[in-house]
Amino acid sequence: MDLGGRPILVAPDSFKGTMSATTVASAIGRGLAAAGRLADLAPVADGGEGTMDVLLDALGGELIAVEAHDALGRQIEARFALLGDGRTAVVEVAAASGLTLIAEEERDAEAASSAGTGELIAAAAARGAREILVAAGGSATTDGGRGAIEAVGDLNGAKLTVLCDVRTPFEQAAAVYAPQKGADAAAVRRLTRRLMSFGLPRGVAMTGAAGGLSGGLWSKLGAKLVAGAPFVLDAVDFDRRMLESAAVIVGEGRLDPTSLQGKVVSEIATRARQSGVPAYAIVGSRALDDFDARILDLQEIHEAGDARTVAAAARSLAGAISSRPLPSHA
Repeated sequence: MDLGGRPILVAPDSFKGTMSATTVASAIGRGLAAAGRLADLAPVADGGEGTMDVLLDALGGELIAVEAHDALGRQIEARFALLGDGRTAVVEVAAASGLTLIAEEERDAEAASSAGTGELIAAAAARGAREILVAAGGSATTDGGRGAIEAVGDLNGAKLTVLCDVRTPFEQAAAVYAPQKGADAAAVRRLTRRLMSFGLPRGVAMTGAAGGLSGGLWSKLGAKLVAGAPFVLDAVDFDRRMLESAAVIVGEGRLDPTSLQGKVVSEIATRARQSGVPAYAIVGSRALDDFDARILDLQEIHEAGDARTVAAAARSLAGAISSRPLPSHA
């Protein structure tokens, strides 16, 4: 049926390691266009990898390349973004201290340092940024931010805001994330003891993001910690665009129980449900049972592994969306 020409809001996260959020959104848009539906493309992120590109796309600005060091101390070229207002910078932890920059056989959670992230923060401050958004996710480190703090130097009055993609407290950072960074059980115990020596209060949500870097910046440099997904959605004017849409299509690389815990898919699904907008999903893989899927209140979930199959899934969803009654928010 005719939905008054309303577009379908397309708001996927990246399929990490496969496709960027922009690539996924473009593929969904092509599929919808092939079915004769208008799409409003709004790629999103949860505060982890891909956040810089999403904010740069939404708010304008430029990428600035600087010399930095990876988590093992090797010199690399890394980038931060200076947004269109000229006062706000975005630094991704993954850009210099990222796990994907380290070959699997080289990963060493105890040796890995966040110094490169500190170098990017310092470069952004030297460029005149008054607020520096640190997208905490995808790190190779579990140093509690010690390396970054030592490398920052003078912030020139800039304020730090850490966009966190998890709510894990500082003292749990090693146990939860260090194994994927190359730590065995003994190393996890040593890393936990090292983190505990920082003396941070226990149980503070979001202090464990990026191997505790968020907690270190909060404790030592006065950084503000915020949940990444809501921040990014507000930055791309998501709520207004959703209310002007017939439906919303979300996406991420893997839909599993962690998707219920502060990830961008969960945040979007909650906002859509509260506003009476039907939500659909296209994901790389689904590891979510029907009960948990009902919690998200997604109308349909389609699996697709590349741009071609994502577009095909979107074309199929266009038919399902067109057959529904007018949304309750209309």
